[in-house]
Amino acid sequence: DAIISVESMAVKLEQGFDRMKAAAFAYTHTAFPMLSGTLVTVAGFLPIALARSSTGEYTRSIFQVAAIALLLSWVAAVTLIPLLGYRLLPERRHDRSAAGQGTVEHDVYGGAFYQRFRGWVTWCVDHRRTVIAGTVTAFVLALGAFTFVPRQFFPSSDRPELLVDLRLPENASFDATLREAKRFEHDLDGRREIDHYIDFVGAGAPRFFLPLDEQLPAPNFAQFVVTAKGVREREALAASLDQLLSIRYSTLRTRISRLENGPPVGFPVQFRVSGPQIATVRRIADELTARLRNDPGTRNVQLNWDEPAERSVSFEVDQAQARRLGVTSQDLQNFLQTTLSGYTLAYLRKRDLLIPIELRAPPYDRADPSSLERYALPTATGAAIPLTTLGRVRYDLEYGVIWERDREPTITVQSDVRPPAQGLDVTQRIDQGLAGLRAGLPAGYHIEVGGSVEQNAKAQDSIVAQMPLLAIAVLVILMIQLKSFSRVFMVVLTAPLGLIGVVLALLAFHMPFGFVAMLGTIAMFGIIMRNSVILVDQIEQDVRSGHSHLEAIIGATVRRFRPITVTAAAAVLALIPLLRSNFFGPMATALMGGITVATALTLFFLPALYAAWFRVGHDEPARERSGQAQLALGSRP
Repeated sequence: DAIISVESMAVKLEQGFDRMKAAAFAYTHTAFPMLSGTLVTVAGFLPIALARSSTGEYTRSIFQVAAIALLLSWVAAVTLIPLLGYRLLPERRHDRSAAGQGTVEHDVYGGAFYQRFRGWVTWCVDHRRTVIAGTVTAFVLALGAFTFVPRQFFPSSDRPELLVDLRLPENASFDATLREAKRFEHDLDGRREIDHYIDFVGAGAPRFFLPLDEQLPAPNFAQFVVTAKGVREREALAASLDQLLSIRYSTLRTRISRLENGPPVGFPVQFRVSGPQIATVRRIADELTARLRNDPGTRNVQLNWDEPAERSVSFEVDQAQARRLGVTSQDLQNFLQTTLSGYTLAYLRKRDLLIPIELRAPPYDRADPSSLERYALPTATGAAIPLTTLGRVRYDLEYGVIWERDREPTITVQSDVRPPAQGLDVTQRIDQGLAGLRAGLPAGYHIEVGGSVEQNAKAQDSIVAQMPLLAIAVLVILMIQLKSFSRVFMVVLTAPLGLIGVVLALLAFHMPFGFVAMLGTIAMFGIIMRNSVILVDQIEQDVRSGHSHLEAIIGATVRRFRPITVTAAAAVLALIPLLRSNFFGPMATALMGGITVATALTLFFLPALYAAWFRVGHDEPARERSGQAQLALGSRP
């Protein structure tokens, strides 16, 4: 905004206007188009602010910062910048009388470069069909090439921490987990890449980082937070620890992960298998596990709960024999509970404490599970019935943890990905190959996609749900500025063409297209429409001032060349520091490519589109500056 205002004043000063008229011209001729363009750009960030999802909450500050900065920049551009220009810009004193009538305008744009650029624009207008067809072809090719751009949800954080998970079998005790944790501590000691580390046994790390994927407490789980001396040392340490864990801790389920940006996902590749029977769900999950391990993009494939490992003792009642002896299942349950767990008879109050008084068997009768077979059930008559005559004792293995989703047993098959593969791409590739497996599933069993694909779909749905409001806001703003449906639709059609530059930049720099890059692309549409609004408004001003449509198209494009290119260059150069950011790098790359290509399209494609849209020909007579044209200028607010 400041560039456009200063450039407008500088042009008028070069034409011989005095400082006051130049400052007034910068306000009267650019303030309202700049405001419309600024509001369109702010509207481009609107879906971020209104997204009803955890991802929207995480990225909402992007809208807040952008909206405040853009609106304040417009206020400064129409108030402070003209004042500074009045005080600082040099004034040319020659030809003031002629300048007041606007008769020396051609001198400013009469240089060799502007003449050459005018020729290029004239060629585009003359060959408008070729230019439009070439642009549309490039857009279609870019959409096709977009399938080759790797996709991701959110990139990993560039913090130096590593999370190392150690998970023993479900029946492992806390002491066994503690022994493994101490063994791993010994392996970490003395490594030069490590600044410090801390481990948590029986639970995961507390939320020291907002998007941390917190782990539930479990006696068989330990988590290490290892802080390296830097990101480079972190990657070297991760490679070394990965090899160490695969050799020395092969009997455990282990995982090395970086901290995440965005809503926590955990394993990037996840498939949930659900159904009524655990055994069938386990069989399907095992088949799915084999497919994931055969995929070249996956590594460290795991299930979220193990095979049966907890030893259990149960008593199977012979109901027919129990009825003959006058014993009910409730009698057996009460007897076994009293004997093994204890039955609360009363409570002893001691100050503010209630101490239960329990009746149960001595410890030596409860320690050995085989003693169940020697128990005898007392009856009301005083006789004792051996427990073995009422049924049989069963020894078995059972699941220590059963995960359910929608009240059905659910096993999640999950894995990490091999760099440089992305979780979205690997998950969708595997999902496409599961059609045969899904077709053969028994009734009531299904496989769902989770992980980064599921979270990305939720985030995108929350953004897409707000796109109608974005479209309404943009159309209203453009209609107020352009006052023509045809011009509004023409400006809107130029917005998606920035995808040509987005795809080229992402492919050239090997950057993935993630959620943050998608937000940048949506905001880029507003930036493109902003430049288009300013150029179309300038064309309309020239037409109202008496120029023919052809002269207005070419002349306005030449006059808007400098502010459009300088603002685009400023935006592109300002994004360079973000390229090194792991979080904002893909968004900066997409914006830089989109803005660069969109600038060229604004200067060459938009004049050709305008000429074709309104069927502008060379035989249109140039209107002179008549009293009628001046009346139109005088009536302009």
